[in-house]
Amino acid sequence: MIDLYKPALSDLWFRQAMLADAATMAYNHAWGGVIDFPKEAWAEWYEYWVERDGGRRFYRYVTDEQGAFVGEVAYHYDDELGGAVADVIVLAKYRGMGYGGQALDALCAAAKQNDVPVLYDDIAVDNPAVSLFLRHGFGEERRTADKIILKKAL
Repeated sequence: MIDLYKPALSDLWFRQAMLADAATMAYNHAWGGVIDFPKEAWAEWYEYWVERDGGRRFYRYVTDEQGAFVGEVAYHYDDELGGAVADVIVLAKYRGMGYGGQALDALCAAAKQNDVPVLYDDIAVDNPAVSLFLRHGFGEERRTADKIILKKAL
């Protein structure tokens, strides 16, 4: 069982570590792999994503039964897609334990509660997470040579 936790600014060490973990970020190879998230960038990022979301963004950590951070979920409004785009990342050492599916379901529930009618995701064609999204009610909207656009009506 997971919970969604609104992180404090001081909790962003976890995001920094997760984005720097090559195994966790392997899914992101098509867009550069690991992502630098220096401490100097935390305050501005936090204000934009957590404090001043304006209904266009949502960001939470995923915690396990003991309260340990195991990943993150988010959505943000994307003008190109004309809707909210989902983001689910589970730390590599916690994958295959059901956290991804629970996190995706919790993100969909939060989006619905926040009056988001549809969630999208654009996933690299070789990313195994495609099957996770399909199992949790997303359908393929379209695809390009690089990515698959998935959609779920809430």
